Amino acid sequence: MNRYCLVLLSCLPLAAMAYPIEVEKRLDGVKVDASASDPAPDLGAITLSNYGQVPAACKVTLRNGPEAPRVRRLTVEPGQRASATVRFHREVLRLRVVVECAGK
Repeated sequence: MNRYCLVLLSCLPLAAMAYPIEVEKRLDGVKVDASASDPAPDLGAITLSNYGQVPAACKVTLRNGPEAPRVRRLTVEPGQRASATVRFHREVLRLRVVVECAGK
């Protein structure tokens, strides 16, 4: 019985692994930082922070393998944050995010 418990406990770290996230930023004169996260196996999230003096109009494209890319449009005011989440139809293997921002 102790051996079974030991095997079960040794497998737990494997279940907690996250999927890889690639973020590409295309910033046109704005100071925006992007941080992506993986809240669930079929969910992707990104948070944009505007450190500049002008509002930023951003287009965020999230891709998960063969599924159609999902596009979210955000406006981030100076000194503020904005978040976007996307639920995919299948489990995410690798999340690719393209952030395109320009000043308003």
